[in-house]
Amino acid sequence: MAKAGFNVPQSVEFTGVEQAVANYALFAGRAVVIKPKSTNYGLGISIFQQGVHDREDFAKAIEIAFREDKEVMVEDYLTGTEYRFFVLGDETLAVLLRVPANVIGDGVHTVAELVAQKNDHPLRGDGSRTPLKKIALGDIEQLQLKEQGLTVDSVPAKDQLVQLRANSNISTGGDSIDMTDQMHPSYKALAVGITKAMGAAVCGVDLIIPDLTKPAEPSLQSWGVIEANFNPMMMMHIFPYAGQSRRVTQNLLKMLLPELK
Repeated sequence: MAKAGFNVPQSVEFTGVEQAVANYALFAGRAVVIKPKSTNYGLGISIFQQGVHDREDFAKAIEIAFREDKEVMVEDYLTGTEYRFFVLGDETLAVLLRVPANVIGDGVHTVAELVAQKNDHPLRGDGSRTPLKKIALGDIEQLQLKEQGLTVDSVPAKDQLVQLRANSNISTGGDSIDMTDQMHPSYKALAVGITKAMGAAVCGVDLIIPDLTKPAEPSLQSWGVIEANFNPMMMMHIFPYAGQSRRVTQNLLKMLLPELK
């Protein structure tokens, strides 16, 4: 995408755990994202928003990423909010704000208990038939808690926001909020341009944007591309956690079966 003129974060690719860990000094103290080169559903992604300061944590995140792919990327963390753009042909049909998996403290229950309560919501499930997914408490979630000085047994203060993930994928327990009408049209056009550059007719484009109300500018400070997904989830647009439903499947069927028009 960089060769096509789109803003992407700087990254370094590795083909083995030992090779990556041996280069820890390159990333010490830097805010980085560690992720498989090719992945879906947010699998294997660890984010160090406050900078990576522990070699063991870095090594653990590298190992998690290599479980999902033979190549792993360590890239600069971009400051801003992540949005998913659903593009079909020449149009962005929907824009979603995906909030990373989280719980809100009540001063009484532990993190594990708060997660169990949130997972009881009827929209959350384990398979592909629910618009929201249950929050796990695996290795990545525990690394995220450690960054906040917490464990699964900690009791967060009342109204304290506890992040269980830094990546915002719905498949890893995130919440979905429709932002189609609020998004500046220049970013919608940008998502269409990225989709065309990738040679795709359907694409889920993830952009980091500090301010969705200001028009897109050429610099990385204005926006950055972190993912282009050729098999984007549609259910989260149809059944968002909050905001207007966007029935993108109808448009897709009309494109695939023009006789339905």
